[in-house]
Formats: sequence, C-alpha cells, structure tokens
Amino acid sequence: MKCGLEIHVQLETKSKLFCNCPTNYKEAPANTNICPVCLNQPGAKPFPTNEKALENALMISLMLNCKIEKGTAYFMRKHYDYPDLPSGYQRTSIPIGYEGELNGVRIREIHMEEDPGQYKPDKGVVDFNRSGIPLIEIVTEPDMHSPEEARNFLNQLIRVLEYSGGARGEGTMRADVNVSIEGGNRVEMKNINSIKGAYKALKFEVVRQKNLMKRGIEIKQETRAYLESQMITVSMRSKENADDYRFIPDPDLPPMKIYDNQIEEIKETMPEAPHNKARRFEEEYGLDKETAKVLTSELDLADAFEEVAKEVDPVFAGNWMREELKRVLTYNKFDFTESGISTEDIVEIINLLQNKEITTKAGQRIVEQMPNNKKSPKEIGEELGLIGIVKEDAVVKAAKQAIDENPKAVNDYKEGQKNSINFLVGQVMRLTKGKADPGETVKILKDLIE
Repeated sequence: MKCGLEIHVQLETKSKLFCNCPTNYKEAPANTNICPVCLNQPGAKPFPTNEKALENALMISLMLNCKIEKGTAYFMRKHYDYPDLPSGYQRTSIPIGYEGELNGVRIREIHMEEDPGQYKPDKGVVDFNRSGIPLIEIVTEPDMHSPEEARNFLNQLIRVLEYSGGARGEGTMRADVNVSIEGGNRVEMKNINSIKGAYKALKFEVVRQKNLMKRGIEIKQETRAYLESQMITVSMRSKENADDYRFIPDPDLPPMKIYDNQIEEIKETMPEAPHNKARRFEEEYGLDKETAKVLTSELDLADAFEEVAKEVDPVFAGNWMREELKRVLTYNKFDFTESGISTEDIVEIINLLQNKEITTKAGQRIVEQMPNNKKSPKEIGEELGLIGIVKEDAVVKAAKQAIDENPKAVNDYKEGQKNSINFLVGQVMRLTKGKADPGETVKILKDLIE
C-alpha cells in the first residue's frame, strides 16, 4: 500500500484572505460575515493578500523543515463548478514551502488557498461565512504504507500546527487521502474531516481494492467520498488532473514578495517544533524517546517540564510526569492547562517522593486529588494521612502479621503462584496505612516466606 495526503487546515487570522470580513464563521448567523469580495460580486476586487496569513504559512513551512520559495509568489485560479464557490474558481497560491519532512514522511509542498463556503445538499442552501478564510494545504509524498502510519503522521502534524499557533488544528481539518496498492491505480478520497475518519476510510479502501484485485477487476483511477455514518467509500467521479482545473495566474491580485530578512525574523520568533523539542529533551535532559514524546504532546506540558527540571532531577521528573501526571490528566480528560496543577505543585510532590517523605503509592493517591485543588500536595497528603514512611521494623512487623493472617496466599506463593505476593503487599499497605514502600515490602515478604 502507498498513501499520500493533502491536508487543508484553516490559518489563524482575524480577517479573511482577500477582504476584511471576520473569520469567526461558526459563531455568526449564516451569511452575515460576508461582503461583495467574499461573494465575488461583479466589479468587486480582492484586497492584497492578508500578510498575517502569509507569515503563518511561512512559519508552518519552516517548522515542517521545508525549503522556502524565495522571491515572488502569486495566486492561481483553480476552476471548478460547485455551489459553494460563487466565482467558479478557487484562488490557490504557488508553493510557499517545498521538500519538507516530518518523522520520515516527505512533504512535497505547502501552499495557501481560500476556503469555499459551506454547501448543505440536503437543504439546498449555502452559507458563505466561511468563504475566503485562509487555508494552508500540506501535500505529502506517498510515504505511508498502512492506515496506522497515516494516523500517526496526522497526529504528529496536528501537534506541529497546535504548537505553531498559526493554524486552527484538527477542528478545521479536511484531508484528501490518496491510496493505491501495487499493481492498481490511485484512488482519492475527498473531504475527510478527522484523523479517526482518515484511518477508517483507509482501512475500508484497502480491503475494497484488495478484494477487487483478487477477482481480477481493474481498480479505476477515481475520486471517492467517505460516508462516515456507514464507514464505506462510494464513487463520486473520475479523478481530475491539473489540466481539468485550467489553472491561470489571478490577474486581480498583486504578486507577493518573500524576503530573506522576513524569513529570518520568523525563524527567530517561531516556536520550537514538537519533534525538534522531543529530540532536544532526549539530548539535554537524558530522557528516553517515549518519555520525550509524551511530554511534548502538549506545549504547556512541555513548558512545565522544563520549569520543573530546573528544580529537581529531570529524569525522575520526566518519568513521573509521563506516568503519574499524564495518567491523571487522561483519566479526567484534561489538558495540562485545564488541570490547574502548577509547576510548583509538581516540584513539591517530587521532592516529597525523593526525600522519602511519602511512598510511591501515597504519591499516586495525592496526584489524583491535585487537579483544580487549591491545596498543596503536602496539605493533601496530610489530610489523607499519607505523609511519612514507616520504618523497616514496623514494615517487618506488618509483614509478619499479613503472613500469619493469610496462610493460603503464602502457600500459593510457595507453590509457584508468584502473583499472590501482590495480595500480601496490599495487606501490608493496609496495616501501615499506605506508608510502607512497596518495593521494600516485596523484598521483606519474600525473605520472611522463603
């Protein structure tokens, strides 16, 4: 299987690409964020290109390791007939960036486009509020060889766009997915609007093409639609090529000049891309690859880790934030910023753990109470009676009691059911009110039994 993607995402700007209409189309009543330019009324000429949109497109191109097409850039008219396109053509720039790369997937080109309106075939109406909002289109090479690879790439790409602050993320994403199996023609699936949808569409399409090939039926080069409600693809039309769109330079728009100093200014001020940040975390802080990946999954979480690493051991902090903090955030469906947990809170609980004022188990219980809690980790621990670790002789005493009270678990362990030791550890933790160190408790129990 070979898969390439064409991903469209809205750029983050206050006004549209060629006029001053606002871009908050979701909040506005239908057909209110419009003007003669949006609707391509006779005699209405587009404004010069939105400078913020161009800057955001350049920044995202640089974050995706693209070369920049320096010099003069301009827009083309891409002709096709559809109700949401009042002009009969869509303005599409020549590539702004090219020959990029993200985690092994080559990026062929990145260019800007204007978004069309929203056509609702079931009602026969069009809302033009979205018409003219700036888009970025990211075109990859066919370097993905499974639905899972495509899903991973899209997750990584959305993370880059979120880090950039220059695009609106998965909520505005529409992807065209091109897929072929060796010996067959390329099929394009249009307007898939989520990562989950792209994954399911690919899973279905691969099976469909394989079954056709087994029966000796040629796979047609065509455009198909993904019906999310049924999780199938259906034929729309034969596949277009560039000639079908009759591209011509737009005579109403002045060319855009891209200068070296403009690119350098963007490089100096743009955020560090998440894949570059993860690589730096490995090198600078000694984190393993998976920990670095998890910590950079959110920009605010990554920033919090760097603040915490100034105060405590970065490897210990990184592992704890990856395992315990991320576990609690995922369970509560919080982003780090929504949790209300501060870097000071994280430093305090890690110091409690490293200074052996609390056990690992106690730390787990404390962090579960930390989201949106005004009390400090130590105050939470004191309330729960978790501060302090019992001495070894007290653990030995509790272990002997657990062994005496649970002869069946002891016999099970002696007969080879090694997991029964976990039951005995739980009994010791109960007797010590969670203040025994689990690792030391296991050693003490094994010594006493054996």
